This record gives sequence, structure tokens and C-alpha cells, in this order.
Amino acid sequence: MVRSPKGLANAVTVLLALVIAVDVFAVYAGLNIRALLDNLLSTTRHELAQGDELYGLAGTLQLACTLATAVVFIVWFYRVRVNAERFARDVCTMNRAWAVGSWFVPIGNLWLPYRFAKEVWDASAQSTADGAWREVSRRPVTAWWMMWIAALLISRAGASLYRNAETPQALQQATSVVMLSDLLDIAAAALGILFVRKLSRMQLVNPGS
Repeated sequence: MVRSPKGLANAVTVLLALVIAVDVFAVYAGLNIRALLDNLLSTTRHELAQGDELYGLAGTLQLACTLATAVVFIVWFYRVRVNAERFARDVCTMNRAWAVGSWFVPIGNLWLPYRFAKEVWDASAQSTADGAWREVSRRPVTAWWMMWIAALLISRAGASLYRNAETPQALQQATSVVMLSDLLDIAAAALGILFVRKLSRMQLVNPGS
């Protein structure tokens, strides 16, 4: 029996929207740090401390939102994978356990979840009852995944630069890279919402869902 992914899709949508809001706050905090460093001679220690606290708060909120979103997203991911077997079992070559496991394979998590998502997408395109084979463009899947990977890689580079920054100029450079990753993450979250809602709607087309 196909179980509706609508409730989980709505929860993921809300959480991804929250991720976007927190990323916007993080960009603001990053711009504030850059402005303080640009005027270092006239900036007090108290102002620097406040800026650093604001930036730290943004990072903490981002981590909390990311973890919460990841948990609910993976539950949704598993739900749509189980449903996909009802539509086109032969398309689903990867075991349903990969809905969770693919995210935790070192290096492999750069493409395994995408491969898994493509299979679920293709199978879900067969959710109509007429029996005819149907193809739906994978562009929403690909766009979301490419943006997510870009944000992830740039974020890691920015974090490394930030940890190793020893001068105000190096700190500014690191902050700029981190802000770029935040902007990419905003785009990835927006594309993630489109992906989640489109895939969920495809599965709801089935009369027996």
C-alpha cells in the first residue's frame, strides 16, 4: 500500500524554509564581521566581541536547522523510496536501506544519494494507472543535487580558511567564502523544496495512494 508522503513533505518544506531564513541571517552576520574588520582601527573590542557572538550564533542556528532538516528529510526519503517500489520495482535497483545509508558513505555520499533519488524519481513517474511508460525530466533532481554539493564543498573550504586565518585580511577572505557557501545553501534549499514537492505530488497522482 502506498503511504502518502504529503505530511513529511510539508515538514521538510517548512524546515528548508527555516534553513533559508537562518542562512540569510548568517550572511548578515558575515557582512557585519567584514564591515568591522574593514574599520578595524575605529572598531572597539566590544564591537568585535558582539560581531563574533552574532556570527557564532548564526553558525549554531545553522547546525541545529541542518540536523533537524536532515532527520526529517531522510524519513521522507525512505517513505518515497518504499512507495516507488509500488510503481516500478524494476527501476529501484538500490536497496531501500540506501535511503539512509547512502548519506553516510565517505566519498560515496557525493553521488550515491543522487543516484538513489534518480531511481525514486523515475519510478514515481510511473504512478499513473494507465500502464504506459512515462518519463519526467530529472532537472529538478539534478539542479538540487549540484547546488547542494557546491554549497557543501565551498562550506568546507570556507571553514578551513576560517580556522587557519591569522590576520584580519585572511579572516575577511574566509568570511567571504563562508558567505558564498551560505548563498549557495539558500539556492540548494529552495531547489530542495521544489524537488521534494514535485516528487511527492507525482506519488500522490496514484489513485490508490
